[in-house]
Amino acid sequence: MHAYRTHTCAALTKENVGDTVRLSGWVHRIRDHGGILFIDLRDHYGVTQVLCDPDSPVFKEMETVRSEWCIRIDGTVKARDEALVNPKLPTGEIEVFVRDLEVLGAAGELPLMVFGDQEYPEETRLRYRYLDLRREAMQKNMTLRSDVVASMRRRMWDRGFREYQTPIITASSPEGARDFLVPSRLHPGTFYALPQAPQQFKQLIMVSGYDKYFQIAPCFRDEDPRADRSPTDFYQLDLEMSFVTQQDVFDTVSPVIAGVFEEFGEGAKVDDPASWPQIPYREAALKYGTDKPDLRNPIEMQDVSEHFRGSGFAIFAKLLEQDGTEIRAIPAPTGGSRKFCDRMNAFAQKEGLPGMGYIFWRKSDNSVSDEKIAQLENEMRQFLKMENAEEFQKRFDEWAGYAEPAGPLAKNIGPERTEAIRRQLGLGVGDAAFFLGGKAASFQRVAGKARDVIGEELGLTEKNRFAFAWIVDFPIYEQDEESGEIDFEHNPFSMPQGGMAALDGDPLNVLGYQYDLACNGYELVSGAIRNHKPEIMLKAFELAGYGEDEVKKRFAGLYTAFQYGAPPHGGCAAGIDRIVMLLADEANIREVIMFPMNQRAEDLMMGAPSEPSSDQLMELSLRVIPQE
Repeated sequence: MHAYRTHTCAALTKENVGDTVRLSGWVHRIRDHGGILFIDLRDHYGVTQVLCDPDSPVFKEMETVRSEWCIRIDGTVKARDEALVNPKLPTGEIEVFVRDLEVLGAAGELPLMVFGDQEYPEETRLRYRYLDLRREAMQKNMTLRSDVVASMRRRMWDRGFREYQTPIITASSPEGARDFLVPSRLHPGTFYALPQAPQQFKQLIMVSGYDKYFQIAPCFRDEDPRADRSPTDFYQLDLEMSFVTQQDVFDTVSPVIAGVFEEFGEGAKVDDPASWPQIPYREAALKYGTDKPDLRNPIEMQDVSEHFRGSGFAIFAKLLEQDGTEIRAIPAPTGGSRKFCDRMNAFAQKEGLPGMGYIFWRKSDNSVSDEKIAQLENEMRQFLKMENAEEFQKRFDEWAGYAEPAGPLAKNIGPERTEAIRRQLGLGVGDAAFFLGGKAASFQRVAGKARDVIGEELGLTEKNRFAFAWIVDFPIYEQDEESGEIDFEHNPFSMPQGGMAALDGDPLNVLGYQYDLACNGYELVSGAIRNHKPEIMLKAFELAGYGEDEVKKRFAGLYTAFQYGAPPHGGCAAGIDRIVMLLADEANIREVIMFPMNQRAEDLMMGAPSEPSSDQLMELSLRVIPQE
């Protein structure tokens, strides 16, 4: 017999009744039923119920066993009474009578319980992560993560890609985040960097003539933590291809991502990749307030500035006298009650804005039944399916005739402007609209968040669906409002649309062949067609304040390689942690990472970061300056 087990704790069935077996695992739960001990024995694969009574030669030893002890038992498989069968367990028809016991690892007093659904502070869970990872939900998440990665690899190989590894110790590179620096012992005063991404190396692989590359790549960025982002390191499906256009990249990666979500999405709807919309960045910002919109929510914001220009609502009218300002409306179908409007106004105030203006439309005093309003409202909800435009307009006008505007905004701007807004937004009885104004940068984030909240609270956001969209036409540059300096807004290695000619005009108008894939409010994929021509590369960096000498120094490998016949190439990277987070229906990315840092970028379990010893500092020619 094997030293530890003949079966896993999920393997025994009624076919094994009468067999002598050996199991090893952890004591999940203990129940004492009048001198008979029932123990749920757990391993990675499942749970088997074992029992021990005074007739067992190891009964006394079994009485000393406690939760989370690691034990080995020998015993005989017995059939459970029909009334005691547990259909929820694969092993629910049997139990094992214990005849021998070996304690493989005793456990002290537990800082958190593995059995049950108790909630514990995140600090406790991360400090004792090895216990936390024993819990059923965490075992499920980590198994899912492993299966997703394996599926990605298979799908990439099936599409003709090979996996190549790139260095972990490299040179610092400006890619939008802070580097983790590693001091060099052999070259005092100099530093390596952990790669923010394999960006330059995968481009060099293309220059080297390898047509298709992918890698499950670790990436390192010293970032501020968020619920959907690790503050130190993460993994991505990284890929690159030669002789491709932007659409070629979409056609390659979309079926891979869709296939993973179909395989592990537990029946949730996944739209055909061919139907995934391609939305320009500026359009996404206007309609959704974000470049990672949740398209399960049908609400689209609109610019309604003209209806407030010169109006009686002085706050918006004066705002519009300033350059670069606008008034944006967030439609709220079925949100037409003062209570809901006041709640959303309070939401905006909590987000740091003075509030949100609103108008809602209620049933007018015209003699009309609630049934008639409901009938017309239902027809309006289906308006996209109505092929007869004249009939639709007739019914819309009839429905709208029963809508009476309410709220302070409506009183200030008057009935004509209010009616024009209602018609533009396609709203009627029982609906509302919310308004934010100023420069888009000052309110856009809150507007996008408000759109999400409205969609959720009004039940408009479709559940059990993964809604994807490619966001395209990103601006390459941005301008600092205070200094006026131009810098890269996104990936600096992207090819500008229009090539060199595009760089001769206003940098803020230059769009790149850059793209993101958004799903349910998260950015899952980011990529670009690369700038592979040295002269365009120099010009692009020059506009962002990098001189030719600095470019040649900081990107020596890439710049030099481009002198020797670089092919057109492009690719992208998909965030594995975030994909698994969505599939696991978790709101916090740390729930799908085996050993994550906490929100302060600390490893409480291993004690990192830690202070180096004096010998280590001397060896590296470093000195730590105490912080005041």
